Amino acid sequence: MESLADISTVSWVVLILAAAFTGLAKTALPGLTTVSVALFAAVLPARESTAVLLLLLLLGDLMAVWIYVKTVDWRRLLKLVPWVLIGVVAGAAFLTWSDNKVMRVAIGIILLVLTSLTLLVMQRTSQQTLDRAFARPAASGLYGTLGGFTTMAANSGGPVMALYFIASGFDVKRFLGTQAWFFFIVNVIKLPLSAGIGLINEQTLKLDVLLAPVVIIAGLIGKKIVRHIDQKLFNRIIIALTIISSAYLLITVN
Repeated sequence: MESLADISTVSWVVLILAAAFTGLAKTALPGLTTVSVALFAAVLPARESTAVLLLLLLLGDLMAVWIYVKTVDWRRLLKLVPWVLIGVVAGAAFLTWSDNKVMRVAIGIILLVLTSLTLLVMQRTSQQTLDRAFARPAASGLYGTLGGFTTMAANSGGPVMALYFIASGFDVKRFLGTQAWFFFIVNVIKLPLSAGIGLINEQTLKLDVLLAPVVIIAGLIGKKIVRHIDQKLFNRIIIALTIISSAYLLITVN
């Protein structure tokens, strides 16, 4: 990655906006994480942008864990963790040999297919039946593994888990609280793996320090915003952002 002094003014504006979206994603609108991924990748090399964003995501996770500590569904979360570990390891292996084009196409296809299937099931199934189905090991295994894989490969696990929590009938606070701990655990696991393959270095750390205050301020704003969002609007926003982020990965492939 180029030195901080070489980053242009326009690029700094994009990075600050991306950091703000990261904070908002963690405390109010989870789908915005993929927008942050896209903005970071637009101004930084793909692999380095993943490392910079990872540390900012961890900061946002810590804020969300603190804010929504009382609304975590620990039972559901513990069912997901083993599958997520499998997905993270697979994602790390994928990163070692794949190029940026292959990575984006693969994750874009995964997200679009999973979104379509989830929405189809939700449309044709009662919420009570959905609750039972998504509490079973098969659903935890599918969404947990894909969530771990996509978050390790491109910090894009948010849409996968958002679909899982929405289909499971989580209300806004339960959604945000469970997601907060889910991604905090996942990102802590990812940290040594990212460091081990050389993604984290002095330049990425310096950039994270400069952008960290933006994440914190945006996270606190998100805490206030979420109080005014009802359940139906929340679900629609998350689904819309998931579709947009999936399409973006495919459309922007060179």
